[in-house]
Amino acid sequence: MIVTRRPKYAFKDYEGVIQALAPAHIIESGLPSEALLAHIAVSKYADGLPLYRQEGIYARDLVDLDRRLMAQWMGRVGFELEILADHVLDEVLKGARVFADETSLPALAPGTGATKKAWLWAYARDDSTFGGNSPPMVAYRFEDSRSGDCVRRHLGGYRGILQVDGYAAYNKLLRKDGGNDGLRLAGCWAHSRRRFYELHAAGDSRVATTTVERMADLWKLEAEMRGQSPETRAAARQAVSAPIVAGLFMLWQQTLPRISGKSKLAEAIRYAVTRREIFERFLTDGLVELDSNIVERAIRPQTITRKNSLFAGSDGGGRTWATIATLLQTCKMNDVDPAAWLTQSLERIANGWPSAQIDTLMPWNYKV
Repeated sequence: MIVTRRPKYAFKDYEGVIQALAPAHIIESGLPSEALLAHIAVSKYADGLPLYRQEGIYARDLVDLDRRLMAQWMGRVGFELEILADHVLDEVLKGARVFADETSLPALAPGTGATKKAWLWAYARDDSTFGGNSPPMVAYRFEDSRSGDCVRRHLGGYRGILQVDGYAAYNKLLRKDGGNDGLRLAGCWAHSRRRFYELHAAGDSRVATTTVERMADLWKLEAEMRGQSPETRAAARQAVSAPIVAGLFMLWQQTLPRISGKSKLAEAIRYAVTRREIFERFLTDGLVELDSNIVERAIRPQTITRKNSLFAGSDGGGRTWATIATLLQTCKMNDVDPAAWLTQSLERIANGWPSAQIDTLMPWNYKV
């Protein structure tokens, strides 16, 4: 238990008394310390422990903490951290290459008691794979739509490389006149490989097996080149990967006319062939990765939290989720203890940390 004593003093021959100001807290005149708020937030948004389970855990220790009260606390924490999460997205979009992905996040529809389909969009940056010095980070955004308007609103006028899966909404960001001074899309070979691997594992297709075996050499080279400069990576890919890729597309184009157009193999081949331009971009640009696993690793913890929580309690709860998860997952990506960082940051915010020094609050600048 934390006990704060603030004695009152009266001076002889002077009217009135003086007393030290009460310690500043995020929840003014409330019960929770910043450490408790951080513990609840990390348990829910980083460790996948929904509030109703936390309520039961506290009850076993004879602590009465209603989940609705904790939800209100998390809403306030999300409000205070929103400016930090926005700053993370701004920093993500300064990267020459950004990864994007999205996953469903059901949310309660107001007044119905039923859930509606909503989405959590993720934008990640990690320059270490091509020798960059910027820290890794991820920013989430909650939306009730999966349309291209959402990603256009999130990315604004971004002009770098956007590495994505095959979802068509990202194509809406490309310049209609085909100009090369706008955003450039790069594809994810892992998404294509999964389709062939399923057929290979089932023993249904020799072409699928050959595809998977040849693709393995692409990832082997990437492991050897990780951390090298973009120029070195591009040169190695031209020497090793380009012949492999050319051979794969030749194999697929020769196979497609000879098989049923409704087969799983045909679907896998068409997925790759129709995206050839963005799949081949990594061969000439050393900034591009072979896959978008960086953002998939960042979004996977949110799918676990979603499974345990079932849904967000409201659109506001979804936005709170996106805000807090942005900062806690960025902590993890920088090997920073999320509970320690969040406790310190909430204490600083409660005491009026200047907005001009917001970058010093970022997880990658954390110091004990």
